[in-house]
Amino acid sequence: MRNPLLARLPDLLYRLLVYGVGGLAVAYLTFPVVIALILSFGAGQTLKFPPEGFSLHWYAALIDPVVSATEHIAAFHSLEIALFAAIVSLFFAIPAAIGTARTSRRTANLVEPLLLAPLVLPSLVYGLAALVVANAVGLRPSLWLTVAGHVVVFGPLMYRTAAALAQGLDPSLEEASTTLGAGTLTTLRRITLPLLLPGILAGTFLVFIGSIDNVSITLFLADPETTVLPLRMFALIEESLDGRVAAISGVLILVTLAGALIGRRFLGPSRSAP
Repeated sequence: MRNPLLARLPDLLYRLLVYGVGGLAVAYLTFPVVIALILSFGAGQTLKFPPEGFSLHWYAALIDPVVSATEHIAAFHSLEIALFAAIVSLFFAIPAAIGTARTSRRTANLVEPLLLAPLVLPSLVYGLAALVVANAVGLRPSLWLTVAGHVVVFGPLMYRTAAALAQGLDPSLEEASTTLGAGTLTTLRRITLPLLLPGILAGTFLVFIGSIDNVSITLFLADPETTVLPLRMFALIEESLDGRVAAISGVLILVTLAGALIGRRFLGPSRSAP
C-alpha cells in the first residue's frame, strides 16, 4: 500500500514553492515600502528606525513653500519630464505596436528585439553613451535631451503593453469598418485605438512612473539647472538624513499605489467573463 505522505509529497512541494518562496519574494518587495512609509511619519529630527514617535511634521515641512522650495522645483521638473516622455512615447510606441501586429510573424520576431533592446541595456550605460553622442553632435545636456533619453528607455514599456493587445485584435473589425465606408484614419480613431486604450493607458502609467523615478539617465542628460526629484532626494540623504526624503517616498508610494488600483479597477480583466 502506498504511503499517504509520499502521495501528498508533490502537492506539499508545490505549496512550499508557491507559498513559501513566493511569500518570501513578496515580503522582500513590500517590507522596504512599509518601512519607508513608517519612517515618513516619524517624529525625530532625522531618519531613524524605529521612529521616535509619530508625527506629520515631515509632510508639513514638505508642503511648506519656503522650507521645501528646492524640492518643489525638483518635483515640477520631474513631473514635466515624465509627462513629456509619456506623451512623446505615444507617437512612437503605438504606431510600432500596430505595425508589428500587422506584419508577418517572422518580420515581427526580427523587429521586436530591436524595439525592446533599451529595456535590456542598463540605463546607466545608455545614459553615458547618450551623453557622448550628444556631445559629438553638438548637443548640450538639457531638459529636452533628458526627455528624449527617457522616451528611448521607457517607451518600449508602452510598446509592449499596446502590442500585447494589438496582436490579439480581430482583423475583421477593421475590415468591416472599411467595408462600411470608413477611411483609414476613421477606422484607426473609431475602432483600433479604442480597442488598444487599456494597453495605451497602462503603458502611459509605466512610462510616467519609470521616468519620474529615474536617476541614471537624468544624471547624464539633464543640465545643472534642471534639478529633478530623485537627485534632490540623494542630496538630502547625503547632507543630513532629512526626513523629508521619507515623506517624498511616502507620497510617491501612495500615488503609485493609487494609480495601480485605479488601473486595476477600470482596465483590469472583466470579472463577468465566463
